[in-house]
Amino acid sequence: MPNFPRRRIAVLLLAACSGVALADGSYPNKPITLIVSSAAGGTTDIAARMLAEPLGKALGQTVVVDNRAGASGGIAASTVKRAEPDGYTLLMQYSGYHVITPHVVKNSPWEAKDFQAVANVLAAPQVIVVREGLPVKTLAELIAYAKANPGKLTYASSGNGSLQHVTGAMLEQQAGIEMTHVPYKGTGSALQDLLGSQVDLTFGTPPPFMPFIHSGKLRALAVTGKARVPSLPNVPTAAEAGLPKLDATSWFAVFAPAKTPKPVIDKLSAEIAKVMATPAFKQKATELGATAEFMNPQQLTDYSGSELARWAGVVKAAKIQAD
Repeated sequence: MPNFPRRRIAVLLLAACSGVALADGSYPNKPITLIVSSAAGGTTDIAARMLAEPLGKALGQTVVVDNRAGASGGIAASTVKRAEPDGYTLLMQYSGYHVITPHVVKNSPWEAKDFQAVANVLAAPQVIVVREGLPVKTLAELIAYAKANPGKLTYASSGNGSLQHVTGAMLEQQAGIEMTHVPYKGTGSALQDLLGSQVDLTFGTPPPFMPFIHSGKLRALAVTGKARVPSLPNVPTAAEAGLPKLDATSWFAVFAPAKTPKPVIDKLSAEIAKVMATPAFKQKATELGATAEFMNPQQLTDYSGSELARWAGVVKAAKIQAD
């Protein structure tokens, strides 16, 4: 018998046991941690919490939501990258971090190839929202105000290099205006300062803003998708408001560490698809101004790859770099 070191034998035995566990369908047999790449209050967090409870019931184990905001998604992504590829540590990822951060962060500790796609959960356009006291009611009026007050308008984002940041830069380029960017660690904190009139406007997916738009505490000027949001029927698209190239849709998806066994990925994806197909999940998404847009592992892999390539050109033109 070969003289294997004890540590090597232990690793082989563990791998064998893991294989048996997968083969007999015992996954999952303990709680699953769903790490969120942004702070509480944003759409990434909302997507995770919409999914966690019903998915946990379907799997027979608790799904714990763990927010790890910071470093343009790098803290959460690095944590999941280093985790055991056993299906017990997952990432609820925001598209802006997944397909923009790699282009703006030098020497990033993670790459898209460090993850295995599981399922896309939500998709939503950005909505341009302004504080209650700002004297503008349309996108055209916002642009006119910005031209009359160069650099005076402040716009919040969830961080340097985030999709909100890039959307703001796109608006500046396409409208010929100059604004001041104010980065935060997440949408939640940016929203609080917007409500407190510490900043003038922001860009983001509708879910966290909807209650305040409906109450009149925030004003929605336009959405950056190709169609109006059903829950905001009176808010025009950016194209309808005069900027046809201002198109930025966010998506929120579950990823696992690379090398996670295919049976685990397939089981997670199948159960997520069932949760998303329920009327309750779809209705909740619609109420929030989003859509429950499922993609299986291969579809999400292909789509995220194409998005990674598309945003490379946008970031380069805007000359955006993260801190």
